[in-house]
Amino acid sequence: MQSAGGSTSSAKKSSSDIVFTCENCSSSFIVDGKAAGVTLKCQKCGHPTTVPSPVVQAMVENSLKVSDLQRQLKENESQRTEVTGYINQLSIQLHRWQLRMKTLKERQEKLEAEIIASGATVGKSSDASP
Repeated sequence: MQSAGGSTSSAKKSSSDIVFTCENCSSSFIVDGKAAGVTLKCQKCGHPTTVPSPVVQAMVENSLKVSDLQRQLKENESQRTEVTGYINQLSIQLHRWQLRMKTLKERQEKLEAEIIASGATVGKSSDASP
């Protein structure tokens, strides 16, 4: 068993090697793929550590990746829901302002019509007075 973080430069990882950590002290190690399932004594802490099977190790890594992706998906959906809520609130506010603008426009037209009507009345009364 070779320490993955050791100073030995000849400790290169081949495609059949298994990289794993001690169950007790979390030291990283590289062993030949044939050692899968074997229990070895950790070189650093001395506790027995079982070399994981590459298939089991890959399944654990995939499980962790899927779990992380599901968490990210849930977080994304939560943010989408929050943004959708903001959009709905702003849409409602926009609709209220549009109704207010319509009311003000109608009021403006009514007041302008009254001004025109009163101007015509003032013009007629001023024509009759001299």
